[in-house]
Amino acid sequence: MSKNTLSFAIPETLVEYIDERVAAGGYGNRSEYVRELVRRDQREQSIERLRVLITDGLASGPPTADTEADWEELEDIASGKAA
Repeated sequence: MSKNTLSFAIPETLVEYIDERVAAGGYGNRSEYVRELVRRDQREQSIERLRVLITDGLASGPPTADTEADWEELEDIASGKAA
């Protein structure tokens, strides 16, 4: 995995806050702190996507029994054969 470098400007008050978090011992350096924030955001986005899918599923009507065609379609999707 290659590493990329990002450069961006943030207000001094945020730099101070990041430095406080690093000094508190939860992170080894500023970069670790920022990476953790991005990972946390990724998890939150995944959870939100799951919530939307669940809500859509619940709103789609009463459940129906799976058919053989349903399973074949799911297998095609999982194997990348679906269009």
